[in-house]
Amino acid sequence: METVFPVLDSAYWQARYATGRDGWDAQAITPPLRAYFDQLAVEPQPRILIPGAGRAYEAEYLHQLGFQQVFVADLAPEPLQALAARVPDFPREHLLLADFFALPAAPPYDLIVEQTFFCALNPQLRPAYAQQCAALLRPGGTLMGLLFDTDFGPGPEPPFGGTKEEYRAYFAPYFTFRHFEAATNSLRPRQGRELFICLKKA
Repeated sequence: METVFPVLDSAYWQARYATGRDGWDAQAITPPLRAYFDQLAVEPQPRILIPGAGRAYEAEYLHQLGFQQVFVADLAPEPLQALAARVPDFPREHLLLADFFALPAAPPYDLIVEQTFFCALNPQLRPAYAQQCAALLRPGGTLMGLLFDTDFGPGPEPPFGGTKEEYRAYFAPYFTFRHFEAATNSLRPRQGRELFICLKKA
């Protein structure tokens, strides 16, 4: 029987935040992303997008490192407001209350950061996610982050799991694979369940 998914719109996500159903929120940047960001050069100020950013601890960390062109996008206002409250000097014009799939491709981004957004999407949108990431990046741009390599069991609501082999098929038409292996420094509850990915737009 085909799974019937709820409409995962702004109202849906706002309600999940309001009722505390936000188990994806680690309340801090996760170790694999922190380690990657720590080796990035601040100059020449790359344009960075974090889609489905939630409360965007990754954006906060990048901002603290001196990256000035960090943009966060989310459908729900609550997490964007939380980032603005935590980081008063984060540029308000970089807080995008927007649908990832409607974001303009120009100017392009140098880096897209994936952190619990892919697993929150209706799985039917996964091919479109890979295509949109490629459209938003400049040639040679990078998509990096974490994907859950695990089965969350049946159910119509996020998070949605999957496998490394499944994911590879989505990204292969648009990207070359620099790293696509199990993360070695995940948070304890996620150990053995995450892939660290670093993909270059072909």
